[in-house]
Amino acid sequence: MSITDIFPRALFNGKTVFITGGGSGINLGIAKNFASVGAKIGICGRTQERLDGAVDELRALGADVFAQVADVRDYAAVEAAMLAAKDSLGPIDVLVAGAAGNFPAAAESLSPNGFKAVVDIDLLGSFNAARAAFPQLKATGGSIIFISAGMAYMPYAFQAHVGAAKAGVDMLMKDLALEWGRHGIRVNSIVPGPIEGTEGVRRLVSSDAIKAKLMKAIPLRRFGTTDDIGHVAVFLASPLASYVTGTVLVADGGQNLPGSGAWASLALGGE
Repeated sequence: MSITDIFPRALFNGKTVFITGGGSGINLGIAKNFASVGAKIGICGRTQERLDGAVDELRALGADVFAQVADVRDYAAVEAAMLAAKDSLGPIDVLVAGAAGNFPAAAESLSPNGFKAVVDIDLLGSFNAARAAFPQLKATGGSIIFISAGMAYMPYAFQAHVGAAKAGVDMLMKDLALEWGRHGIRVNSIVPGPIEGTEGVRRLVSSDAIKAKLMKAIPLRRFGTTDDIGHVAVFLASPLASYVTGTVLVADGGQNLPGSGAWASLALGGE
């Protein structure tokens, strides 16, 4: 189902959506959905090549696009990218803080630097993005969407670093919703499940047999798509969610309902 089967094509006409980590994966999928309903799109990321490819895809959808290399761990770089996007597209109405890092690692072999790297990208990066966007969002009465993960509320093997970082992201979201609501800024999180075609799924799913086992642990019996998450993001940023703030919206096909133990057992080869 296309986003334009759900929302009007002009829903975000004149609005600017800025997405960190917008050059690929779930975040690019979110960007494409906003572009399809009329938004101007600003993106940043660490790799110029990925940004260039994303710009081509977004312009093919008719969007005005701005892209600039910026590492979310560097506040000054993020702020500069957002100010440049404002000059190019107009002030930010929606921020999607989606830049993230992940790799599977057992806690006993996880280095302090590895733990810090994920926390810095996921948690510090989310704060940097929100704080840098705040003056623009205050002026527009805009909204923030953080991209979280099931590890924020359900323990997963080999994901201690991600769980700690994403739990922090969700609490940051609630704190900002509490403090910035008086400025008309809404703040929410999305928890995606396993999404087809993303780097995370490619790392986890090494064969059709493993994929079939993993799908059995999802009540809806399928992996999600980037459009599934894009639809949720557009909803949260739209007037339909005008009274929704401080909320974690889980879009995982029910993956975490049986508990992560069932998922981990299948992922590790159990029956």
